[in-house]
Amino acid sequence: MPHPHDVIILGAGTAGLSALREVRKRTDRFVLVNDGPYGTTCARVGCMPSKLLIEAANAFHARERLDAFGIRGAEGLSVDLQAVLRRVRELRDFFVAGVLEATADLGERNVAGRARLLDAHTVQVGDRVLAAKRIILATGTRPVMPAAWQALGDRVLTTDTLFEQPDLPRRIGVVGLGAIGIEMAQALARLGREVTAFARGERIAGLRDPEVNATLRALLAQEFTMHTGAEVALSATDGGVRMVAGEASAEVDAVLVAIGRRPNLDDIGLQNLGIALDERGLPPFDPTTLQVADLPIYLAGDANAHAPILHEAADEGYIAGRNAMQDTPDCYRRRTPLGIVFSEPGTAFVGLGFDALPEDAIIGSVDFTRQGRARAGQRNQGLLRVYAARGDGRLLGAAMCAPSGEHLAHLLALAIDRGLTVFDLLRMPFYHPVVEEGLRTALRAVARQFEGGDASDLSRCEPLKPEALA
Repeated sequence: MPHPHDVIILGAGTAGLSALREVRKRTDRFVLVNDGPYGTTCARVGCMPSKLLIEAANAFHARERLDAFGIRGAEGLSVDLQAVLRRVRELRDFFVAGVLEATADLGERNVAGRARLLDAHTVQVGDRVLAAKRIILATGTRPVMPAAWQALGDRVLTTDTLFEQPDLPRRIGVVGLGAIGIEMAQALARLGREVTAFARGERIAGLRDPEVNATLRALLAQEFTMHTGAEVALSATDGGVRMVAGEASAEVDAVLVAIGRRPNLDDIGLQNLGIALDERGLPPFDPTTLQVADLPIYLAGDANAHAPILHEAADEGYIAGRNAMQDTPDCYRRRTPLGIVFSEPGTAFVGLGFDALPEDAIIGSVDFTRQGRARAGQRNQGLLRVYAARGDGRLLGAAMCAPSGEHLAHLLALAIDRGLTVFDLLRMPFYHPVVEEGLRTALRAVARQFEGGDASDLSRCEPLKPEALA
C-alpha cells in the first residue's frame, strides 16, 4: 500500500518525544501513537517522583546528625508520610504537565491506542491502518511482576503504584536490590518504615566492583534488613505478606517489587517482520544507528534494553528520529557509560566496569572515613575506586559509594570521554576543602604505581601530616 506518512513513532516516552522533536523539524507527515498514560516513565513513575521521596527521606534523616553539630531538639521531629506523598504527587504532576506540552499541538497526528506491526511499513491501531516509509519503536517498558504474585492484589506494589498510595504501612518488604530497590528501601527506612529487602544476587545497586559493593552493603545494612543470595517466595497472610528466601523470612504489610522492567515489545507484532528474535524476545539492532536488522525500523529507548537510562533514551530518540528521515542511517558514537543510584552515600559507576577491565589495569582507591570535607559535614563514609590503563595511565572507569558521588561521577565521565590520563586530571586545581580532594587521593594512589610517575602534582610525595590537608 502507499506510504502516506514519512514516519510513525510508537511511544510517547522520553525516546519517542526526542524522536518526535527531530522528525517534526523535517516533515509534517508523521504520526505519534501511544498506548497508556502520556508523560514519560521518568516524570510519572520513575526519576522524578522517586527523587522527591528520597529528598524528603534524606531531609528527615539529617536529624540524626544534628546532635554532632551541637544542635539539640532533633528528637522532637516527626514525619507526616501522607503529607510527604501528597507533595510527591503534586510536584510529579507539575513535571508531567511540562512533558505533555510536547504533544499538545499534534491534533490528529497524535493517536492513542495499542499498535501492532503488520509489516515493516504498516501499523494497525484499533480499526485504523497506518503506513509509513519508516517506523520508530519507542514503546518503553513495564515493571516485571510474576503472575503468582499478582494474586496478592494491592499488597504488592511497583513504582507504577507506589507513589499513588495515600499512606504506607509500617512494615514494607522490597524484592530486588538494583537501583530502584536500593533507592526506595533506603528512603522508606529513613521515613520511619520497617524495611526488609531481598535479592537473588549478591551484588546490589548494579555495582560490579566487589569492594565498593561490600562497602555499600555494610553501610545500608545499618539502615534496613537485607537478605541476598536466594530466590524469594511471597504468600498471603492475614492482612499481609510472608516473604521467604532460603533460611531468611519476614512478615510484612506490603511488598514493593523492583526486579526490573520488561520491554513493551512482546505483543507488538515483531513476528511479522520476518527476523529472528533473541531469548528475550528482542530483535537484532545496531546501537550506533538503532536500525533493526536491515529494515526501515528503528528501536529506541528502554524498549531495546541497551541502556535504560533517561539521557541514553533521549540520545536514542535523537538518533532514531534523524535516521528515520534519511535513506542511509548515520552511525553515532555513544556517550561514556554512566550510572547513578541516588542512595546515601551516592552510588555511581562510570566507564568500564570492574569485570571488563584489562588484567593489568591499575586501581587506586580512597576511603572517605577520614576525608576532611566529608568529615566536616558528617558524611564521611564510603569508598571510591578509580581504574587506569597500565601503559599510559589513561582513565578507564570508576565505581563508588561516596559523598557527592553523583558529582564525582560526572567529573570522571568528562575525563574518560576526553581520553585524559590520571596525570592530566591531577594537574587540575583541587580547591581546599572539597570532597573532590578524595578523588585526588585515589588518583595519586594510581600515579604512585607508575615507575617514575609524574611528580608535577607532587603525586609522589607523602601526604602532609595534618589530616585536613592530606
